[in-house]
Amino acid sequence: MSWTRGLKYVVVPRHAAQLVESRGLAIASKAKKGGKGGAADAAKTPALSKELKSTIVFGANILKEGSDPKIQPDSEYPEWLWHLLNKRPVLSELRRKDPKTLPYEDLKRFVKLDNRSRIKENNALTAKN
Repeated sequence: MSWTRGLKYVVVPRHAAQLVESRGLAIASKAKKGGKGGAADAAKTPALSKELKSTIVFGANILKEGSDPKIQPDSEYPEWLWHLLNKRPVLSELRRKDPKTLPYEDLKRFVKLDNRSRIKENNALTAKN
């Protein structure tokens, strides 16, 4: 407990505070100072122009060196990308349909979901209570 009392008098940079497990202690020490430049210590976010916001994907750069990628026209992206968010039928819908008339992708999905549900049922029956 005594080492936490000593921390409130130490000024820790924000990036160093993120590395420590007790990150809340370092940030709480700034709040306890009162009116002594509390607003001046807060990091200000830069205002971005609309042009910059619409041309760059912020936060997508995972490399230490480099920059965020620019947004390209839709024709530059692969066709499968636009279908990722399409709703796929759930198991109850697939069970209502005739398996002979299902498209191949839906049939594969039906088999996978049906097997998964049967495994869960069997596990629930054989589970020890």
